Amino acid sequence: MAVFGLASLVLVMVYWINRAVVLFDQLIADGQSAWVFLELTALALPSIVKLVLPLAAFAATLYALARLAGESELTVMQATGASPWQLARPVLVFGLIVAALVSILTHVLAPAALGRLDDRQDEIAETATARLLREGAFISPNSGLTLYIREITPEGELRGLLLSDSRDPSVSVTYTASSAYLVRGDDGPQLVMVDGMIQRLFRDGTRLLTTTFSDLAYDLGPFMPEASRGTRSSRERSTLELLRDGPRVARETGKSEAQIFAEAHDRFAETLLAPAATLMGLGCLLLGQFSRFGVWRQVILAILLVIGVNGIQSASVQAVRRDPTLWPVSYLPALTGFALAALLLALSARPRRIGREASA
Repeated sequence: MAVFGLASLVLVMVYWINRAVVLFDQLIADGQSAWVFLELTALALPSIVKLVLPLAAFAATLYALARLAGESELTVMQATGASPWQLARPVLVFGLIVAALVSILTHVLAPAALGRLDDRQDEIAETATARLLREGAFISPNSGLTLYIREITPEGELRGLLLSDSRDPSVSVTYTASSAYLVRGDDGPQLVMVDGMIQRLFRDGTRLLTTTFSDLAYDLGPFMPEASRGTRSSRERSTLELLRDGPRVARETGKSEAQIFAEAHDRFAETLLAPAATLMGLGCLLLGQFSRFGVWRQVILAILLVIGVNGIQSASVQAVRRDPTLWPVSYLPALTGFALAALLLALSARPRRIGREASA
């Protein structure tokens, strides 16, 4: 368990740093505080932790058993009559403890954290609109876009507005208006400009087109970070809700009932990977006899088998996504791991049984 905790911490930090670097750049560029950055990265942790726990359990099993083998303790236990199946009991208990942790994260904590993360992103998208409303300052929230407001009245009227859009490399467009209002539309915030002019300057420098307008609506979507649709996705719902209210969740998320059912079973299958990985590690290390050169061959074999099981998992996920009625395939990686572990344990028991028969 001590090695498992250390391995989990290292793997979580690696995943977390990769995500945090991208998120940090986005939030700082958007003007958010360090506290918001810490909050959003913390909400992403349950989804990261549930991915790394089976790997950490596998690494901890290999380390602990390799140390026992290096100090000849495994050999002593086998010599005293402990069969591979008896040695598998504590390893299985450890795997089940990790499976319980993964189950709590997968079925409850990770969906709740994703739901809260989506809510916070919506709040950030709304506050981003307010940050655009600053008097007497040129604001560039996006590359090629510049906004200037001379005055903001207590009633929310924007006076003396200038908006420059140079994202198109062939033409630069400048909007000016005596007043404007910020309104909320179905697809996001809209800037309604009143009594203004549009100037289009082509980059060849030979043409300038002007158009006056009495009112004009401008979509502020390019200014805003992308917000969610307002409906919780299936990933933000607990497994109990997916199974109990599958038809309602399917209607709200736009998915089929088969897809919702398959997603719930995928979560159950994910929790079985930890005990399968630990038992595979034990089976590989019990295959070889004591050697002064260590157990590096068995460790390499265990790593290759886990990589193979992960490949099966990727293929099964793709198959279920294409056809949700194939949801039993989700359990194939874990069942393959258990089958390989049983085969390895059976093979490791054969030489010892033959040896006892020869001595008799």
